Amino acid sequence: MKRRNFVKNISLASLATPFVLKGINYEAVSKKLFNYSKSAEDRVLVLIRLNGGNDGLNTVIPVDQYANLVIQRSNIIIPEPSILAISPEVGFHPVMTGMQNMFNAGQLTVVQNVGYPEQNRSHFRSMDIWSTGMLDQNETRGWLGRQFDNDYPNYPADYPNATYPDPFAISMGYEVSSTCQGLMANFSQALEDPFATVNLLASNVANDGTYYGSHMEYLSTLIDQTNAYGSQINTAANAGNTLSTLYDINNPVAMHLKSVAQMISGGLKTKVYILNINGFDTHDAQVSTTDVMAGTHADLIKMLSDAINAFQDDLNLLGISNRVAGMTFSEFGRQIASNASLGTDHGDAAPLFLFGTCINAGIIGPNPSIGNAINDQEGVGMQIDFRDIYASVLKDWFEVPVADIQPLFEQTVTYYQVLGACNVGIEEEEFAKNKILLFPNPAVSNTSIRFEAQNEWVKIDILDFNGRSVKTVYDSNINQGTHTISFEIGELSPGNYFVTIQKTSGDQTAKLVKLK
Repeated sequence: MKRRNFVKNISLASLATPFVLKGINYEAVSKKLFNYSKSAEDRVLVLIRLNGGNDGLNTVIPVDQYANLVIQRSNIIIPEPSILAISPEVGFHPVMTGMQNMFNAGQLTVVQNVGYPEQNRSHFRSMDIWSTGMLDQNETRGWLGRQFDNDYPNYPADYPNATYPDPFAISMGYEVSSTCQGLMANFSQALEDPFATVNLLASNVANDGTYYGSHMEYLSTLIDQTNAYGSQINTAANAGNTLSTLYDINNPVAMHLKSVAQMISGGLKTKVYILNINGFDTHDAQVSTTDVMAGTHADLIKMLSDAINAFQDDLNLLGISNRVAGMTFSEFGRQIASNASLGTDHGDAAPLFLFGTCINAGIIGPNPSIGNAINDQEGVGMQIDFRDIYASVLKDWFEVPVADIQPLFEQTVTYYQVLGACNVGIEEEEFAKNKILLFPNPAVSNTSIRFEAQNEWVKIDILDFNGRSVKTVYDSNINQGTHTISFEIGELSPGNYFVTIQKTSGDQTAKLVKLK
């Protein structure tokens, strides 16, 4: 058995429970994760999985299609006067007051009709596709796992270390998320309670050169890693704080998000948190027999809405809201027509939510079109590929270069503007002071330079330490304003260089460090 198969089968299955971090000396990370722009180095992404297939038509209700919705789902449709309006054509389920408040405050985005081509209605296969971001059944790595693998190919060997003392990702609960599955190991750590510390018994097994010794040595590495990360998490949680009074102790999603806020505010440098909500497979009893606005589905989306609203309120009060963005997803939506059991069956596309103070708030995509007559078992048609939303998050939120994003996905990526106005990051502060900025720096294969110019001729050269030009990056007229020019440096030898900007309004120079 290959080690990566061993790791996948063992650490993600039989070891999932003992590796839960019920609890993990904290120090600042001097090197940024994802190895890109410093303005994104402290950003966090929270993913919330709605497990089972959320009924999008009773979550984000296309009010302009209401008459035909009544025809197709008369036994579960929300009464029109009770729908929470967010636009003349769109409304929320009446229990989603928290999300309505966030939408009105510019902290929530609805992305309509999200799915993938030729939707598979199997829970397991569809969630595999959403987790890997691939239709290829041979792909076993998650979409974030592939991105992490690109930057940290030796993981988990030698991690944590002085540069990266914290876990890259945390899965709240008792399972690690397949979204973060890498080639050799999962980049996420399962965590139920950041305050309850636990130390797994280290095996200290030496590799005797046998098949068994090799895998037991690897298992010992994972145990040591879990103990070290547990110490980091516990220290950060105890150093952190929460301020919102909106958390409901009876809402498990809210309690997990409260723990996330506690860890972020305590200084943990983890980039991704994944939460899971079960129960969205509402074939029956989706609504109450006595009240269509109550029932299983209403309970679930109220739990989601209240939890996210409390979390966002906490981030705002803590002053860290510009560092955190979130996204919900589910493996598929439900069918347009309801069934006779007051429920809905497996469908196709559905809306997802983006939330945070930095997102481009509003509605992306048109309402689904509902006919007065539909095909048997018809679902909402896909208009936006979920992988394009993933790619847009990587590009806008984590500032991953487009050239690095496209190879992660099979299809030609279409980008959506998911990021709106945001805080001034470390790079913006540096640029405001020096009026010139190289990022990333140090860099391996490509970097960008930001500078200000008048309407003038500009020449940008890379010089070696002897002052000799080794590459001309730009040599042309440019308009007045702030400009960012990206360029390749992969052909340069590792070492120190200068990037010079020659222009009438004043020459500028910045030092560039080329790695590898």
